[in-house]
Amino acid sequence: MDKKYEKIDKSFFDTVHDRTNTGAIKYDISPKGISYPDMIPLWVADMDFKTPPAVTDALKRCADHSIFGYTDPGEEYGRAVVGWFGSRMGLNADPSWIVKAPGVVFSMCIAIRALTAPGDAVIICQPVYHPFARIIPSNGRKLVVTELILKNGRYEMDFDDFESRIVKNDVKLFLLCSPHNPVSRVWTREELMRMADICRRHGVLVVSDEIHSDFVYEGSRHIPFASLSKKISDMTVTCTAPSKTFNLAGLQAANMLIENENLRERVKKECLSVGYGAHNAMAAFASLAAYKYGGQWLDVLISYLSDNVKLLSDALETTGGKISLIRPEGTYLMWLDCRELHMTDEELDDFFLKSAGLYLNSGYIFGRGGSGFMRMNIACPKSTLETALSRLTHAVSKI
Repeated sequence: MDKKYEKIDKSFFDTVHDRTNTGAIKYDISPKGISYPDMIPLWVADMDFKTPPAVTDALKRCADHSIFGYTDPGEEYGRAVVGWFGSRMGLNADPSWIVKAPGVVFSMCIAIRALTAPGDAVIICQPVYHPFARIIPSNGRKLVVTELILKNGRYEMDFDDFESRIVKNDVKLFLLCSPHNPVSRVWTREELMRMADICRRHGVLVVSDEIHSDFVYEGSRHIPFASLSKKISDMTVTCTAPSKTFNLAGLQAANMLIENENLRERVKKECLSVGYGAHNAMAAFASLAAYKYGGQWLDVLISYLSDNVKLLSDALETTGGKISLIRPEGTYLMWLDCRELHMTDEELDDFFLKSAGLYLNSGYIFGRGGSGFMRMNIACPKSTLETALSRLTHAVSKI
């Protein structure tokens, strides 16, 4: 660690940055095509915080060089990526496992195309990140859905239904979301092992979206699916990216970690078939700097987000149960249970937009089980969140 990057404290994340008119989708796209004055956007999953200073410095050096030819940081990049996941999560990967990609959704599409045939069945667990349900049929595969179970305020896998649907549909691939977006679950070792045992028993490969793996709160621990055992690693494609962790989504850099050489070569071949081979220069050096020097920044950020979770939880308690928080174990995306408002999904959207002045993601877009829920992004300065929560609790009080 470079000593000059060990100076971040929580005040770094208190600064409110004006992102309007910068091309930021979060701020410059109006919901329903209508302009809502003074609306606070708490929807799309990027953060309102500046990236680690080391990343900014790396980008400045790259810009100052002013030559943007074909670029590859070389072996240092691979060591930084696997070093990060090894030291923070216990995944003992090798740089040779890395297949570069521009994003995790792209990675999942490539894996689906490389590891299944047209017409094959792919299973997901809803409610889940909405592109999961889109990319399967759009790539000519059969979508199979198993529903998560909400029990005592916590989501669980329905393992019997999961296995039954795998057998009934001859499923070939499982898209796992770990940690799970939007329900904020960090799967336990026991849960992951049970998923793996079912998949191994029926010859199902696993593509594990672990883009949120760095955001885990006290009491939980992220366990990479591929770290469970050598046999499980051999049937797994792990999709990762610095984009969520370090707020780099616009730079478009991701990595697939694939131990099984046969699977890795098939994925590489599919990447080449669509013309993709390497990260752009800015993305490569930003990612390298983030993984080398971003650890202390991230640790402080997680503490800051934990404070925001408490702010949210305390505020929702004043609604008398009309809106309740599904206790988050990971991610900065909060899952709000709004069913006690007794509104349709369209009414719920309008309530948040027009009565509270907040733009959240509608729960139903994540699947049938998301009806009556909303997803809130709390990766913003405390003052922004306080204003948003004041608006929300006031709007609820008027119902």
